[in-house]
Amino acid sequence: MLLQGKVSYDDLLGMFAKDLGADDITVLLDCILNRPLRYRNRAMAILSHIADNDIQSIAAFLFVHPRTISRYIHRYRSGGVRSLLDYPSSKVKKADRSENKQAVFAVLHSPPMTYGINRTTWRIKDLQNVLVTQGVDLGRSCISRIIREAGYRIRKAKTVLTSTDPDYREKLKRITNVLSNLDPNEKFFSVDEFGPFAVKMQGGRSLTRPGEVRTVPQYQKSKGSLIITGALELSTNQMTYFYSEHKNTAEMIKLLNVLLEAYCSEKRIYFSWDAASWHASKELYAKVEEVNTSEYRKKHRTPLVELAPLPSSAQFLNVIESVFSGMARAVIHNSDYQSVSAAMAAIDRHFEERNEHFKMYPKRAGNKIWGDELVVPVFKESNNCKDPKYGR
Repeated sequence: MLLQGKVSYDDLLGMFAKDLGADDITVLLDCILNRPLRYRNRAMAILSHIADNDIQSIAAFLFVHPRTISRYIHRYRSGGVRSLLDYPSSKVKKADRSENKQAVFAVLHSPPMTYGINRTTWRIKDLQNVLVTQGVDLGRSCISRIIREAGYRIRKAKTVLTSTDPDYREKLKRITNVLSNLDPNEKFFSVDEFGPFAVKMQGGRSLTRPGEVRTVPQYQKSKGSLIITGALELSTNQMTYFYSEHKNTAEMIKLLNVLLEAYCSEKRIYFSWDAASWHASKELYAKVEEVNTSEYRKKHRTPLVELAPLPSSAQFLNVIESVFSGMARAVIHNSDYQSVSAAMAAIDRHFEERNEHFKMYPKRAGNKIWGDELVVPVFKESNNCKDPKYGR
């Protein structure tokens, strides 16, 4: 009869006045008559308990487990009616917490063998088990959501999330140690190339009028192509770059010479890059040995050069990838430059404004003014610096 609304407030007050206040009775009656099933069951369970019904009978009547009824009763006894009906909920979901995202990608970026798992690729349940051993309690759906929202699909071969380098941990530890102990007269460069990309009408997301559909011709005549060879200095967030015709060792040596001249007053500079063959050629290593000789340094007054290569298949650690992705989103997506020089002018302006910003506000590296960049351009194991949606 109570569920059918045939028991009034006055009737309940007469039945439970000794055990419940008028406000509590009002709240319980409202739950029974107006609120969802989960609240109606809680209210019915408490009233039945106060009326001296046993837990088994209450559970059978409400079609719930006796342990659920026991939990309701315990919560009522410890905190009253309000505590029972207003379960506290976290405002920030687990999948949205930055510490959980960092923990997931810190594990995901390492090969499963690193954690004693005899597999070459990660499974969600393996990720969950490793995270549990690290004190991070996340469900499988939560881990999947974190990975999906980062723009990655864990089982797609095109998207490389995991380094296959057997020395991954050692190389990562060395780079982390270098950065954590970097002196003011030392500079650390993240080095890479962008391109080649064709100068033609590009697709992308854009604001359009109702009924308008923007189209990009599938077959176009290219107006030319560009390759950017660049280095991002991590402590000052300054980009040094030039345009190249090829991606090879000669361009890497040219970049090295440019940086030696631009940073001649420094004591030491570090070069960090991915495992491209021309990044680790014998010719380049010979050049580094040459510039590190006392005779060369004394004659040209240049800093010492140290190499800090990234683990193989670890583009997600190459911080400059984030800057290149931000540049692509800002001035290449949705573009239709009529010449190579027009595209170069837009790229030059983007990097000029970016460098100027970080000169003026060195403590605000990665601030929202450069929100087009995929992640904050800092070296972190959990970073996904390369944009999986922009292939090149």
